[in-house]
Amino acid sequence: MAPHLLLVLRILFFLTGVSYAQSVSTVSHVSVKQGGSITIPCLYDQRYRNNVKYWCRGYNWLSCSTVVRTDHPKTSGKTSISDDINQRVFTVTMTSLSPSDSDYYWCIVERKSKGDDGVRLQISVTPGTPELYVDQQQMTEVVGGSVTVLCCYSSQGNRGRWCKIGGSCVAVGHSGALDGTFVKLVQEESRTTNGYVLMVTMSGLMMENTGWYWCEKGDIQMPVHITVNQPTTTQSTTTISPSVTNRDNVVTNENTDEKHQSWLEFLFIPLSLLVVLIAVTLVTLKMLRKHKDKKAKDQPPNTTVQSSDSEQNITYSTVSHIRGSTQQDPLPDDAVTYSTVVTKNKIPLPDDAVTYSTVVTKNKTQPNAAEPDDVVYSTVAQHQR
Repeated sequence: MAPHLLLVLRILFFLTGVSYAQSVSTVSHVSVKQGGSITIPCLYDQRYRNNVKYWCRGYNWLSCSTVVRTDHPKTSGKTSISDDINQRVFTVTMTSLSPSDSDYYWCIVERKSKGDDGVRLQISVTPGTPELYVDQQQMTEVVGGSVTVLCCYSSQGNRGRWCKIGGSCVAVGHSGALDGTFVKLVQEESRTTNGYVLMVTMSGLMMENTGWYWCEKGDIQMPVHITVNQPTTTQSTTTISPSVTNRDNVVTNENTDEKHQSWLEFLFIPLSLLVVLIAVTLVTLKMLRKHKDKKAKDQPPNTTVQSSDSEQNITYSTVSHIRGSTQQDPLPDDAVTYSTVVTKNKIPLPDDAVTYSTVVTKNKTQPNAAEPDDVVYSTVAQHQR
């Protein structure tokens, strides 16, 4: 009798859409705006990791029609399916929805040796504002950060909840934890619509918080996927804020590149001034050196002989030879050379001043013979009695 009763119960479970094994779970009812899209997560048991999963349309399990499968076809029209065996979730995405897509659907795991395992849900497509919706179903944050999800609904009605698929829930007006992460729910009236907003804040995120969650209001849910990544060296923490509340929350953190840039800007001005100062100094020195060289080149050769006295007087001497022959004998030791001396001294000399002149002739051929064009150097010293 027991085997027959078990068979009857299985048939009843199939017809009513309840999985007797409770190894596949998903949302029960979602509302989507016409022209929009929706992603449905289907969580399955660990033992179904390698099984084929499929998406079936129809109220009854036994009479539903398969739309897509994880083996083939993975895409059919505007519906696609994918399987994440690590998270143990296969997802079905439907795009460009129309009212004709409103129906019952099944998340099913194929089992060859036994009957397939699955769970049923309802999708309602409406031309107006959905009963419950979010601006985006996919959110990303880093470890230690926080994320805010705004779930919008048209009427206050029942109190809302925030749940993790296959896990526990936190209700409005309460603070709790999901997988070790603090969760706070606040319900308020929307400022831009005639409905209400359920603000869900999860803070102190961990890698374990990656997964599917949903907002719940009455019998309608809206799934949301949160991805938590490891922080990088340059990161910014962003709070998700839909347009329904017109909240613009922007948080920026300093990073290593910005610090380096500020230091470079701080040192740029003094370094630039130093470079300009060095360049000006070099140009000035070069100009002074060029001016000095030019002045030395323009100055006539020095033909003066400094006097031995302290007044540094200059005396010019013109020496004339009185012998007319060009070929002369060497001068005897007692030969006399006459010199007309004109002093160029601004201070007048007394009449009895004596000027001594020592004349030495410079002739390469004959030391003592002087030619008319020979140069005779004279050292003159003035002495006053």
